[in-house]
Amino acid sequence: MAEPPRVLVTRPAGQAQGLCERLAAAGFAALHVPAIAIADPLDDTALAALVPVLEQYQLAVFVSVNAVQFGLARLLRQRSWPAQTAIATVGLSTTAAVQALGLPVAHVPEHEYSSEGLLALPALQDMTGRRVVILRGNGGRDTLHTELAARGARVDYVEVYRRICPPDSAAKLRPLLLEQRLDVITVTSNESLQNLFDMAGNEGQPLLRNIALVVASRRQAALAARLGFRQGAVIAGHASDEAMAAGVQQLVAGNEFHA
Repeated sequence: MAEPPRVLVTRPAGQAQGLCERLAAAGFAALHVPAIAIADPLDDTALAALVPVLEQYQLAVFVSVNAVQFGLARLLRQRSWPAQTAIATVGLSTTAAVQALGLPVAHVPEHEYSSEGLLALPALQDMTGRRVVILRGNGGRDTLHTELAARGARVDYVEVYRRICPPDSAAKLRPLLLEQRLDVITVTSNESLQNLFDMAGNEGQPLLRNIALVVASRRQAALAARLGFRQGAVIAGHASDEAMAAGVQQLVAGNEFHA
C-alpha cells in the first residue's frame, strides 16, 4: 500500500493544528516544523500609549491574525473598542480572528487578500484628514503606510509582536530533508519561507529546492523563484487552513506532483 504524501506545515507553534487536521482528513501525512515563532515585542510602550487615544483614529488596520491576537486582544482587555474607529484587515483569517473577539470588520479585500487588495477598496481611496493606525509585527512591508499617507492620511505604526526564527526547528527540519521524507511544503509568509531556507543550511538547501511548494500568495511564489525552488509553487490565494489544504490537494492531483 502506497504511503500518503508527506506535507510539511510551517505555521507557528499553536497555529498549525487546524491545517494538520484538514490535511490528515484528506489523506495526507502532516508533519509540523515551525518556520517562524511569534513573540512579544521588545518594547510594548507603543501599544500602551495607544490605549487612551484609540478613539482619535478613524481606521485601525490589522495585518495578520497575530496582530489581532497580540494587539486587539490586549487592547480589549484594557478598554472597549470605540464605535468611531473602523477596522480593516488584509485577509479572511484575520477577519475571522477579529470577529471571534466580537467586533465587526468594515474593510477587507474582495479578491486579492493583501495590502494591495485592501488599498484597492473604494472606501480607502480618499483618506484626506483621516488618522490610521496599523498594528503589525516587527519589520514588514511599508506599502500600506506609504500609500495611505500619499492619499492624505496621517498613519502610525504600532508593533505588537515580533517574528523570530524558532531556535530548535533547524534540528527537526534537516533530518526530514536528508532522509527525503517530505513531498510538499506549505508556507504562508515570506518570513517563514526565508527562515525555512536558512534553517536547511548549505547541506539541506539543494534538497529543499526540489520539494513542491504550496504558498499563500504571489509574493511567496516570487521569493521561492528567487531562492531557486525548481518546481514552482501552487498559490492558494490566502492563508486560511481551507485554502492551504485545497492548494495541497490541487498540487497532488495535478501534473506537478506524483505520489
